Amino acid sequence: MQEKFYITTAIPYTNAPPHIGFALELIQADVIARYQRILGKDVFFLTGTDEHGSKAAHVAKEHGKSPRELGDENSAKFLKLCEALNISNSDFIRTTDEHKHWPSARKMWNALVSAGDIYKDTYVGKYCVGCEAFLTDKDLENGLCPIHKCLPEELKEEDYFFRLSKYQDELKKLIECDEIRIIPLSRKNEILAFLNRGLKDVSFSRPKEKLAWGIPVPDDDSQVIYVWADALTNYLSGVGFAEAGAQFQRFWPPDVQIVGKDISRFHALIWPAMLLSAGVPLYKTLFVHGFITSGGEKMSKSLGNVVDPFDLILRFGSDAVRYFFTREVPALDDGDYTEEKFIARYNGDLANGIGNLASRIVKLGVLSGREIAFSPNDLKDTIEQTELKYRAHMEQFQFNDALAAVSFLISAGDEYINQNKPWTLSRSIDLEEQKKFDAIISSLAFALGHSAVLLLPFIPWSAQRILDALQIVDIHLETWQGKKVKFVQTPALFPRK
Repeated sequence: MQEKFYITTAIPYTNAPPHIGFALELIQADVIARYQRILGKDVFFLTGTDEHGSKAAHVAKEHGKSPRELGDENSAKFLKLCEALNISNSDFIRTTDEHKHWPSARKMWNALVSAGDIYKDTYVGKYCVGCEAFLTDKDLENGLCPIHKCLPEELKEEDYFFRLSKYQDELKKLIECDEIRIIPLSRKNEILAFLNRGLKDVSFSRPKEKLAWGIPVPDDDSQVIYVWADALTNYLSGVGFAEAGAQFQRFWPPDVQIVGKDISRFHALIWPAMLLSAGVPLYKTLFVHGFITSGGEKMSKSLGNVVDPFDLILRFGSDAVRYFFTREVPALDDGDYTEEKFIARYNGDLANGIGNLASRIVKLGVLSGREIAFSPNDLKDTIEQTELKYRAHMEQFQFNDALAAVSFLISAGDEYINQNKPWTLSRSIDLEEQKKFDAIISSLAFALGHSAVLLLPFIPWSAQRILDALQIVDIHLETWQGKKVKFVQTPALFPRK
């Protein structure tokens, strides 16, 4: 049977339209999903939106809308972003979906109750609406939320609690031995350091009189399920946890879950503790990415440096945006965006790199007017070395290094053209010179075709156009040997900016 692969993104709040930070996460997840499909796996890729909670209710009220109206409006924008970025997600889950999501959230709640891990108590402390998180004094910086730089609310309310502390030792062992694999190592160490401070039980509900916008707690209509306890179960509901049918049996558990560093604790501690309590298999890998700054500054409306992903896509195309945020931004660390960096990377790597190489090779092939058979070629060793480096980097989610390996192959192709000057042979009637030309073009076509295959996860539309120009249908190199190609002229992939 075909091996399965289940990958998820975090689901963003719908209190605001999409920003470039979530575009980064979508792109990273899509690169992994497409790569795993190339490896022959049956991939299920889930994303969606988190629409309940205080933040959504507050913002909706400020805009004179109901939380449902705000959720519908912004969820549609996140779905549109998936389409604009050419994201190959299998499904899009919404936490307001009473048919698809709520049954799984309730089933998880009841499983936690059955395990004896839910109890009622009074919560006295601080709450950050921006984080949708209960905070302690140790979490604050100068009395403020370290993420949102705001004063948290003081709360005193009767809630249901989850016995997170019960799983302290088990979580520590699982993370230390990589049964729960957290990458990069720096994030794993942060989580372990937090664990060593001691876990406390966490509030898992809010009184309906204070927050009506949420899923009602089973058997207690006076409370709603806390937004994180609700949102985390989307990974289950997306594959049919409530029914536990064929889809759930096929794809659970997730192979990779991608989240930002600001929500890593929820996913590294609360989420696996919930799964342990419910007796559900744990996810395999938690991939924690960094933030994107704008010119070295945190993006904010007041600074006027917020990057609109739709604007970037409109100006440069989805492939250019996908390429920049995987080549320029280290997958496991923070990265910086500026217009100057974007255009430099666009012109340097795309217009002058793969775009120029594709144009040169295809023009030469079209100029000859002949069918050229793929045969053993001069760039074989370079192609094989590139493949090995690329695969090693992709397995470690080092997307920028994987793309650097492809750039090396592209540069080798350009250098090979300059050294062999095939244009001097393209119109020759001498049979030996024609053979030499064909051998050169065969080598170049192999290198270009292989570059396109390696780029399929990153720039799928442009890479496919290259393969179409080479009339390559099967992306597996072993099928190319002896294949005859008549090149098809194609417009410039990346016009210079």
